[in-house]
Amino acid sequence: MDTLKPAPRSIVGDIGSQRLLPRESPLAMAPGDLGRDRIADRVPAPTTSTMAWRRGLILLSTAALTGAGGYEMYRVLQVGGVTVLEALVLALFLVLLAWVAFSFASAVVGFFVLLAHRPDEDAFAPGVELPAIASRTAMLLPTYNEDPHRLTARLRAIIESVEATLHGELFDWFVLSDSTDPDIWVAEEKALLALRQALGTPRLYYRHRADNTARKAGNISEWITRFGAVYDFMIVLDADSLMSGKTIVRLVHAIETNPTAGLVQTLPMIVNARSLFSRVQQFAGRLYGPLIAAGVAWWHGSEGNYWGHNAIIRVRAFAEAAALPQLRGRKPFGGHILSHDFVEAALMRRAGWGIYMLPRLGGSYEEVPPSLLDFAARDRRWCQGNLQHLAVVPARGLHWVSRLHFMVGIGAYLTAPLWLLFLLLGMLISLQARFVRPEYFPKGFSLFPTWPAQDPVLAIWVFVATMGLLLLPKLLSLVLVWTRRSARGQFGGALRTSAGVLAEIVVSALMAPVMMIFQSIAVVEILAGRDAGWQTQRRDDGTVKRRELYRKYGVPTLCGVVMAASAYAVSLPLLLWMSPVIVGLLFAVPIGALTASPASGKLFATPEDRDLPPVLRRANELSASAAGGIKPALTELREDAALLAFHVAQLPPPSVARPDTIDPNLAVGRAKIDASDDFEQAAAHLSTREIFSILNDGAVLSAMLRKR
Repeated sequence: MDTLKPAPRSIVGDIGSQRLLPRESPLAMAPGDLGRDRIADRVPAPTTSTMAWRRGLILLSTAALTGAGGYEMYRVLQVGGVTVLEALVLALFLVLLAWVAFSFASAVVGFFVLLAHRPDEDAFAPGVELPAIASRTAMLLPTYNEDPHRLTARLRAIIESVEATLHGELFDWFVLSDSTDPDIWVAEEKALLALRQALGTPRLYYRHRADNTARKAGNISEWITRFGAVYDFMIVLDADSLMSGKTIVRLVHAIETNPTAGLVQTLPMIVNARSLFSRVQQFAGRLYGPLIAAGVAWWHGSEGNYWGHNAIIRVRAFAEAAALPQLRGRKPFGGHILSHDFVEAALMRRAGWGIYMLPRLGGSYEEVPPSLLDFAARDRRWCQGNLQHLAVVPARGLHWVSRLHFMVGIGAYLTAPLWLLFLLLGMLISLQARFVRPEYFPKGFSLFPTWPAQDPVLAIWVFVATMGLLLLPKLLSLVLVWTRRSARGQFGGALRTSAGVLAEIVVSALMAPVMMIFQSIAVVEILAGRDAGWQTQRRDDGTVKRRELYRKYGVPTLCGVVMAASAYAVSLPLLLWMSPVIVGLLFAVPIGALTASPASGKLFATPEDRDLPPVLRRANELSASAAGGIKPALTELREDAALLAFHVAQLPPPSVARPDTIDPNLAVGRAKIDASDDFEQAAAHLSTREIFSILNDGAVLSAMLRKR
């Protein structure tokens, strides 16, 4: 067999005059440990001296609203005595109302914060001069089987935006690939070579991991332990991330001027939405998001949370405190932590580093899944990750606000089955009253009968008040647009914005019951031990095949049929009362198809639609002009000598790649190559896993490519 020896270690880092990777500067990461207590006397700089008062206000408001609502619900149920089923309904209502009240209190605070804010005094306004910075920052872009053309288009737009600030020499760029599809892996290399040539910068690097240990968190940790020592900060991007150069410079300045800051982030805005589902999400995030972010930043202070991307992180703080432990037990609760960002923020705060939020900074963008099914698939993974946090909540030394973040994340998924159980118990009580003969005179002496009844008028008022807590934050966001001329113009006027809010409420109300079923199924599956795995997120137009619609929406539709039949069996008024939930479930298939289809941007227009930010416009132009299609990996390497040299130079020596192990896929692939008459025949018989293993072995790859 022909062989190709790996390049000597001394020249692995160079192709021509450009280095593939910088010289390694290892930075050790402390082992992750949830059992140790606070590990430093460091105290993060407070954002205000009144933080205790602010947090007390949020918690007391939540308690007051929950207590008042719970008392009124008790009055609804206590007519004739509270039965066991009614007691369960009351308990569920208290839990769910506390969840709603907590979000409501934070949102109302955000409204008053934004109402008092004067845009002309904003330090982050577009016309304000950029601050000077001096620190060295690494821009990290982890990727997993993403479209390399769109990936490098977004990356180029960000790089050009940073270079335009005249601070470009302070930033190094790393594409950190965990891709397992061999065709995508080689296409990434080709796209990066083209990008390096187009930009003419030697500070753009690419690294591919053959072993995807710990997924994205492991990808970042591996980079730190190899290259982290020479960098002050790192900004972690997602494959769909966009950030303007000005925003990046201001993030660097913010963390430079606060030596106790471990992480600083802003609020990413959704862009490039095309389907009805994604446009609704984009509109809601753009209109309601700033109010919610302003509220949480007001009371989080230096104990904020981390959303996993578009944030700047102090490298040494992360290495010192944020290594993730392996959770005990089997998947889905054990093993690597999926929702790593919450845990990393909590561990850094435990070590005395502040986690801060700059909600008004702007210039940070992301995309959203194009359909409800794609959103639910991603949400399934997030559900498992958040439920894993049940094992992290008791960790020693955590700040109580960090524990609260975990509980909020867990509650975001547990509330779905609780709402479903609440509805089912309510219907069961109605069915019991309709079909089960009541016991008017219980055992023992009683002068008067016990009448099974509730107060229907008071029940309506309790329902209206609960819906008010859910909807009022959206209306407050609309009020903010009404009261500011610039905001009205950005959203297309007060009338169009109001119509958009009304339409968003209707569409979201129709989709909410389906998501309730999906999340309830996800919780049950996780509790039953089913792992979510790691799937690539779809980022196309959201089109869903008819067979997929029927298969995925079949369970919600069946639930709608059962609920409708049960409600109608009791009475027509109960069916009408339950109609907001039942309609969304009964028509899950057409709603799913409609929301996945392309939609006009006129109704759900956002400021970024009407006036594209320069970095977004540039990224979209580059994506539209990018070469489409991906060739087979082996064909690409056979036809492009420079690409082959780039690929082979990255491969570690065999002793490093596979010490004392035999890769069965490589062994089978080698045998197939030997048994084949030519290149085309060998390529046709190799599986994806075999090709992947061959790409990781320079000798076998050489033998394959030398086939005639």
